Amino acid sequence: MKLIAGLGNPGKEYQNTRHNSGFMAIDRLADKLGTSITTNKWNALTALVRIEGEPVLLMKPLTYMNESGSAVSQAVSYYKIEPEDILVIHDDMDLPVGSVRIRKKGSAGGQKGMKSIISCLNTDNIARIRIGVGHSARGDHKIVPDWVLSPVPKAEREVFDTALQASADAAYAWVYKDIDKVMSEFNIKVKETKEEE
Repeated sequence: MKLIAGLGNPGKEYQNTRHNSGFMAIDRLADKLGTSITTNKWNALTALVRIEGEPVLLMKPLTYMNESGSAVSQAVSYYKIEPEDILVIHDDMDLPVGSVRIRKKGSAGGQKGMKSIISCLNTDNIARIRIGVGHSARGDHKIVPDWVLSPVPKAEREVFDTALQASADAAYAWVYKDIDKVMSEFNIKVKETKEEE
């Protein structure tokens, strides 16, 4: 059993915001599989699917971003899922809009949902797909909540859309491919604009 968790915040007001990149990407993966993530369990919306014959639990925690680890850890405990069989999809302000960066493990890098998961599972040996949402002013932490809870502007929507689709395809491939191959195939590097530098 593998677990793919897309992170975000529940509620219509957050639906198309930068912080919900993980929700948007995992919904695209569900679409690709001809399903939807609607079963309410462990304080999350879930769907049990098969990818290339492998059972996979898709999950959208409903705990709000900062408590994502609570929902993920319940599913991990129930199915006895090993850390190397977990993939988390989340937004990342340190990457320009349109970027996709896949990592095998590591720190949360300031992403509070990932931090919660690492804390609850007591390991950072968790693969993740980071979707770039850009940063309006580096170092100005006061504007971070407003920034991540705003939608990607129209001018950047096309590259953002491409990143969401690549993230969904990467998550699918991660189930049955070596992660190094997934990284080389799906990582997208986007040069920062002057506003983001």
